[in-house]
Amino acid sequence: MSQPVWTVGGSAITHPALMARLAPSDAVLLGERHDRADHHRWQLYVAAGLLAHRPIVMGFEMFPARVDPVLAQWVAGALSESEFLEQVGWGTVWGFAPELYLPLFRFCRDMRVPMVGLNVARDLVRATGAQGWNAVPDALKEGLSAPYPSPDAYRRFVFDLTGGPRPDRVATSAADPAFDRFIRAQEVWDRAFAIRLQSATRLPGTPLAVGIIGMGHLQFGGGVPWQMADLGLHNVQVLIPQDAGTPYREGAADAVCTLPTEPEVPA
Repeated sequence: MSQPVWTVGGSAITHPALMARLAPSDAVLLGERHDRADHHRWQLYVAAGLLAHRPIVMGFEMFPARVDPVLAQWVAGALSESEFLEQVGWGTVWGFAPELYLPLFRFCRDMRVPMVGLNVARDLVRATGAQGWNAVPDALKEGLSAPYPSPDAYRRFVFDLTGGPRPDRVATSAADPAFDRFIRAQEVWDRAFAIRLQSATRLPGTPLAVGIIGMGHLQFGGGVPWQMADLGLHNVQVLIPQDAGTPYREGAADAVCTLPTEPEVPA
């Protein structure tokens, strides 16, 4: 059976060497496809490797920041799994099976790794997409600052990721002003995740912030790391998983892990 293979800039690197290189970072952002169980196992693999070097705090796109008190109770061992999922409102705040994420949540509880929510209310995202940040009432902004405009490479990445030009789409390219509404909404998420990860780095002990975030918010120099740089955090590393046979894409991430092909289970 094949093993995970790490590459940095297209060149191979061992897992221990990469973890040691990443340990001094301000934040390490671990991408995912939300419905991939192997991606979440990979995130756990990396988080455990980083924890061997220094304390970490884990920030999750899956939770709005308002449930941070519940996350703290979970980490402290004060809630059962069913109580935890009910009190965070899992069925309404995230549309994926909890079994995909529970290994990560159990890891945080067992190792007493602090958890923080990164997300915002959907009303803020919708309002910013429709009206622009400056037109949104301050009461909706959750104390966030204005997103920094995204670089062109990130706009192109997000445009292609969401289907590119197609008959049912008004925007014909990433540069089309008709695409601005979607990008404005995306940037609210990116900025919120960045601000809340920045706050996590200021917790007692100055832990390494580890972000559990969809890959669409991380790649090609934009998204969360772009917003974190605007906030003054420049030592931020993006790691993504990929399937065997996926071609190398320069600039997609700081490190890429090619995951082993899962063996077929006999009938």
